[in-house]
Amino acid sequence: MRKKYLLLYTCLLVTALHINAQCKQRKRPNVLFICIDDLRRELGVYGSEVITPNIDGLAAEGSLFLHHYAQVPTSGASRACMLTGCLPKNKNDLSNEACKIRLSSKAEGDEPETLFHQLKRNGYYTVGIGKISHYADGYLYGYSKPVSQKLELPYSWSEMLFDAGKWGTGWNAFFGYSDGSNRQSRSKEVKPYECADVPDDGYPDGLTANLAVSKLKELLNREQPFCLAVGFFKPHLPFAAPQKYWDMYDEKKLLLSPIPDLPDGCSKLGFHNSDEFNGYLLGEEKASLNQRVSDAYARKLRHAYYACISYVDAQVGKLLDVLRDTGEFDNTIIVLWGDHGWHLGDHRIWGKHTLYETALSSALIIKAPMMKKGVKNERIVNSVDIYPTLMDLCGVQCPKRLDGNSLIELLNDPKDVDWKDVSYSYFNNAVSVRVPKYRLIQYWHDNDSVLELYQYNKDTFERKDISKNKSKIVKSLLPILKEGCMNTAF
Repeated sequence: MRKKYLLLYTCLLVTALHINAQCKQRKRPNVLFICIDDLRRELGVYGSEVITPNIDGLAAEGSLFLHHYAQVPTSGASRACMLTGCLPKNKNDLSNEACKIRLSSKAEGDEPETLFHQLKRNGYYTVGIGKISHYADGYLYGYSKPVSQKLELPYSWSEMLFDAGKWGTGWNAFFGYSDGSNRQSRSKEVKPYECADVPDDGYPDGLTANLAVSKLKELLNREQPFCLAVGFFKPHLPFAAPQKYWDMYDEKKLLLSPIPDLPDGCSKLGFHNSDEFNGYLLGEEKASLNQRVSDAYARKLRHAYYACISYVDAQVGKLLDVLRDTGEFDNTIIVLWGDHGWHLGDHRIWGKHTLYETALSSALIIKAPMMKKGVKNERIVNSVDIYPTLMDLCGVQCPKRLDGNSLIELLNDPKDVDWKDVSYSYFNNAVSVRVPKYRLIQYWHDNDSVLELYQYNKDTFERKDISKNKSKIVKSLLPILKEGCMNTAF
């Protein structure tokens, strides 16, 4: 009889432990990770004139980071840093092909390839939709080639999805126009913008939002915790958006760049002639370091960029509405991240690919259960910090090799005295370090190096290189800059 009761007790105990484990799993927060391409800190909540009610509302529910910086000012490399939590280690890590070179052909090892792989290994169902790494739909193939079956991130996803619609492939959609054509098929004989009287799904991001809404509803009915990553294309070139988003703005009243010229005393080594932008061959004017584009054209382009942001804001709103309507908003970690900034005529550049504030600073919002709401965080943070932050928020062990630091303390205490306010960024033959008052940039050229220094508490817009007049400051920052090069090939 005792054996019978003991066996019954053991069965009940095992059942209870199993149920308890299931309950704990269900209580783990879900994750919605939103990647937005080329989104600089150009949101209403950042003080911009752009109209973004949905993203502004998200910021009111969590932490808005006012000084978030990308580690590389180009999409593929910036995303590789965010995904792996690691600073660039060599020149390949500065390429748009960084994930392909570093991750795509490797066998699965003990170290997770990305933060999404680590979540997947720890019980999360991971779904990617759209551009999360560099390739537009997550599969490796050239701009004008057929879609392949080889994933850029082979171990990160339970599912990788995309709806290319009338464009046929991810890359065609990425560079798509409303008639189903794209930059490649038209041999670059296209404008860098388009306004078309079409619904939201008349452009690819509307299709991405529809697919993500459908998948989100499905995932919410699963008992397993999930991480849904959604990558929107806009405001990346071409600046194409439905007319209703263009109609939100009076173009003649839009502000022009406060820094339309090169900084006084700069070396010019870190500047370029906006080749990506000028590759749209039907643009009315070409960008050049020699002179500004006209004010009228600058406003046209700003209008187009703003319309794209408002368009993406509406798509983000559709996802947030699902969470609110299902009562899951409070149990969901939401990260909204721009992969780097973009010069809208700033320093005469239309594009990214510089180590200046405009190209490196981008949007970052994190909302998490049980964290403070409406925090405007002034601390300097990095894209590589997102990986350890998500692991902490999800209760998942963090790999030891990461260069980033968890932001979890800053989510509740922006004045955390232990936080180190420093950001390193890299491009071509140069390294930048950003601290609260200054940015020091070192360019290597012809077996020599050139330094530039900018002071933000007096010159927010990098109007003048002051390195020659502030030798003591340069001397104090050089050791900090060198720390950012210790484990790299720079």
